[in-house]
Amino acid sequence: MSNGKSINGLVKKQVFTTGEAAELCKVSQQTIIRCFDAGRLQGFRVPGSRFRRIPRSELIRFMQQNEIPTDLLESPAKRILLVDDDPQIIDVLKDSFDSDERFDVRSASTGYDAGILTEQFRPHLILLDYMLPDINGNVVCQRIRSNEKLRDTKIVIVSGVINQQEIDAMLKLGADAFIKKPFDVDALMGRIGELLEVQKR
Repeated sequence: MSNGKSINGLVKKQVFTTGEAAELCKVSQQTIIRCFDAGRLQGFRVPGSRFRRIPRSELIRFMQQNEIPTDLLESPAKRILLVDDDPQIIDVLKDSFDSDERFDVRSASTGYDAGILTEQFRPHLILLDYMLPDINGNVVCQRIRSNEKLRDTKIVIVSGVINQQEIDAMLKLGADAFIKKPFDVDALMGRIGELLEVQKR
């Protein structure tokens, strides 16, 4: 499996054989098998056989951890993480983003969940509510900016109860923009499109 056509067939799969994983990682199949058997690459065995299978999300995690380019497996859509404890705001935003093929969206309602999802999802942009139930947005912002792997992630702070001094402090911490609640969804989408440099629909 060494031509471009076969690779293109692989990239849409959700579960991979060790041979397919080796092809995508550009390493030998034995290397993949050793990593699997050592627990460095998670997956499962086909019942009643010795065949190993690797889920797509785990293969991407393994590739990122070992600095293997994941471009082939990643959608051209920009990944956005919505972090807000107001379910109505999340619903409105998800409705807007879900109808736009330029974006792939996940959501979290606490700083803790946002931290876990940020590691797993590696968003291109985080839309971050300043006042979360368990932690303030400035702490989340600091943690993201201290992570070398997330240095290119854009951070947009949203809040209705923040003063100019706090806004300035957030921007100094590394936030890329501030948007005041209540906001116009179309204007917000436009600003996010500008930050991520995506073409207008």
